[in-house]
Amino acid sequence: MHTATIFIELGGIVLALGVLGALALRAGISPIPLYLLAGLAFGKGGILPLATSEDFVAVGAELGVVLLLLTLGLEYNADELVASLRGNARGGLVDLVLNAAPGAVVALLLGWGPVAAVAMAGVTYATSSGITAKVLSDLGWIGNRETPVVLSLLVFEDLTMAMYLPILTAILAGVSLAGGAVTVAIALGAVSVVLVAALRFGRFIEAFVASPNSEVLLLKVVGLALAVAGVAQQLQVSAAVGAFLVGIALSGELAHEARALLMPLRDLFAAVFFVFFGLQTDPGSILPMAGIAAALAVVSMVTKLATGAYAARRAGVARAGQARAGIALIPRGEFNIVIAGLAVAAGAHPDLGPLAAGYVLILAAFGPLAARLVQPLITLVARRA
Repeated sequence: MHTATIFIELGGIVLALGVLGALALRAGISPIPLYLLAGLAFGKGGILPLATSEDFVAVGAELGVVLLLLTLGLEYNADELVASLRGNARGGLVDLVLNAAPGAVVALLLGWGPVAAVAMAGVTYATSSGITAKVLSDLGWIGNRETPVVLSLLVFEDLTMAMYLPILTAILAGVSLAGGAVTVAIALGAVSVVLVAALRFGRFIEAFVASPNSEVLLLKVVGLALAVAGVAQQLQVSAAVGAFLVGIALSGELAHEARALLMPLRDLFAAVFFVFFGLQTDPGSILPMAGIAAALAVVSMVTKLATGAYAARRAGVARAGQARAGIALIPRGEFNIVIAGLAVAAGAHPDLGPLAAGYVLILAAFGPLAARLVQPLITLVARRA
């Protein structure tokens, strides 16, 4: 009976996503906001809360993020990533300062204290790699000149988070400075090992993965990505970074073939990811903090637009590309909620969770919608220029 209930719930969710996706296609908009609303409807405080399948959906959501970043990594190679990171290090620092500051300032103004300020800085800083990857793919921006800039900023953010998360957890737990430094050192070492493996041993990885049989190729690529993502997560590094680096370790015809095989699987679990994000949010808890969340979201839109424009301009990208880069960086997602959850669980402040949830929900829904709506205007301006 338990298994039957899970099948019924999952079938209802996937079928509802199919209907919502069809409506989005007909309306010419991104389906992401509709998927998020579906998550709210099926979550705590929603119209039809799930009874038994939430744990399965949670695992599916993690798979969605891993597959989104894996397929994104398959579009580029290791040399391009390193060159882009070197060229956009200054843009990454600008991103850190402009987008971490609003959250920290709001927490201090509300009187929540320095610990909550450190947590809110992380909430407003990090762009959602999963949502941004979906936006770039849906709108056909993957091949644009500004896309490597956006990707380098996302990787810079994830590498920054590899240092930030151990520091945050140490502060929340009251760990000594020495203990926190050891955790950060482990995280940085893990990132370095994965990067070196991708750069120096990419051809050996390709030789291991390559197969004339599509089924074997799919199993090898997904298995390797999940294993690396799991190890990265265990070492306090984002699982998304691990999957992304597996993608860039593969190149040429092998990467194109693997991406074609992964696309249907990616789209299914990516939709589950967006639903799960909505499941985590109780609509009733957001309303009291809605005004502050909306104001903070507007400020963050401006700072991300400025970040994208600055980094893209330094890379010699035209104005239309600068605007697209900024818009692609607007969405926030699962990572921001995780940071808020850690802070709330540690007793930082009870209102921090609802504020973060409202803030993230606004930007997770508005980012893809803004990209879809603004694209024709950007194209028109570019043609006139």
